[in-house]
Amino acid sequence: MDLSKLQNGSDVRGVALAGVENKPVTLDDAAVRAIAGGFARFLRARLGKERFCVSVGRDSRLSGKAIAEALCETLAACGAAVTDLGLCTTPAMFMTTVTGEAPFDAAVMITASHLPWNRNGLKFFTAAGGAESADVREILRLALEPLPAAPGGSVQSGGFLETYAALLREKIVAAANGCEKPLAGKRIVVDAGNGAGGFFAEKVLAPLGADTTGSRYLDPDGRFPNHVPNPELPEAMDSIRAAVLESRADFGIIFDTDVDRAGAVLADGEELNRNRLIALISAILLREHPGTAIVTDSITSTGLAEFIAAHGGVHRRFRRGYRNVINEALRLNAAGQDCQLAIETSGHAALKENYFLDDGAYLVTRFLMELAAGRSLEGLLAGLREPAESREFRLKIAGEDFRAAGQAVLDSLAGYAKEQPGWSIAPDNCEGVRVDLDRAHGDGWFLLRLSLHDPILPLNIESDREHGARTIARELAPFLARQTILDASSVLEFTL
Repeated sequence: MDLSKLQNGSDVRGVALAGVENKPVTLDDAAVRAIAGGFARFLRARLGKERFCVSVGRDSRLSGKAIAEALCETLAACGAAVTDLGLCTTPAMFMTTVTGEAPFDAAVMITASHLPWNRNGLKFFTAAGGAESADVREILRLALEPLPAAPGGSVQSGGFLETYAALLREKIVAAANGCEKPLAGKRIVVDAGNGAGGFFAEKVLAPLGADTTGSRYLDPDGRFPNHVPNPELPEAMDSIRAAVLESRADFGIIFDTDVDRAGAVLADGEELNRNRLIALISAILLREHPGTAIVTDSITSTGLAEFIAAHGGVHRRFRRGYRNVINEALRLNAAGQDCQLAIETSGHAALKENYFLDDGAYLVTRFLMELAAGRSLEGLLAGLREPAESREFRLKIAGEDFRAAGQAVLDSLAGYAKEQPGWSIAPDNCEGVRVDLDRAHGDGWFLLRLSLHDPILPLNIESDREHGARTIARELAPFLARQTILDASSVLEFTL
């Protein structure tokens, strides 16, 4: 087995179910059991002990139960004391390693986030945090060795979502000075997209007095029959927005499949995702921690950078990838710069106060704490300047060595940009090529970067005036038209 092909950054992901044309199963029973053995070897070395306790959880995917059974059986055969927690969330699985009198030594979450129903994957945790890319490479390398069988292992069933929900409720009650029903009189709706986030309505909101009437798709269903549970997608945000407006709710919450990401909607239907989501949590944290740094991914807007600066914060724009922004936040803190937040426009948000764990449920809990304390969320967004237009294009790269080919395009663009009137390369660029354009050339910016995992160069364009995005695309079109390895047809059509 070439298990290395299953690595997706700091996760394992593959096709777990047949049924999609030209998508053969890659994460089969044999692969899962081999990886479980590799993780057992990894833990023996990392923890420095032969016996350890592991929790296993899964989201609502159809293949999750079978994968969990194979994981639990194999880890137990390697001498581990395993607890199958059933339906759970990715952040909750990490919390099993740091919660209670006898935390687990490690945890495995079975999920493929927002990917299609036939996909699944694995995320690994210890009390030190989530596995890094190098850790996953090592686990997959060790998976090729013989199973490290050992006696004394066991498998039992358990649950953790109630414990996790209680931790979130306690935060909201504390923000309301001990009031046991701080959300009474408020209607708050949840759209879980049939993923693992439905618990939030029943176990967090309702016990605190909230009316959750109008919530949608709370029941787990790995077919995702209503919409893909992904707050980045317009159709997902349209769904929670409709739920808020139809039920006249005070607030709406939407999660991705495994609840490590979230989005929200205000009572008037204003969506809280991407730059607005970052601005809202930044305003809260900068009130509590003046001067702190906020690490974001590379595609955040100019207006957001101005907003953070106006609130006294230090904005650090960094590379895409939730582990990248988290690691940059850790680096800043180690260097003496307080950094309370690492967040992506995708909805991954990791707070220093919460183990720098990207946790969608914790993020919205922070917003609910504001409501419980009687503060206005709308007021926190005052002064945020938003772009008039923003567009994203995904340019496919031809050829097998797409990374080298894509980097060659970026290197060429960096030289080209220096020669263009009205263009200036952004001084704080950490990924790809980000170029600011003056008013005469589009009044905005573009960023061309290499995708983390796919043979694609994503192109983001943002402008502060109407039709400015098309002007910027026209500025860039002559360069793109000469890049024969790129399919830039979508951009060129947009310029017409």
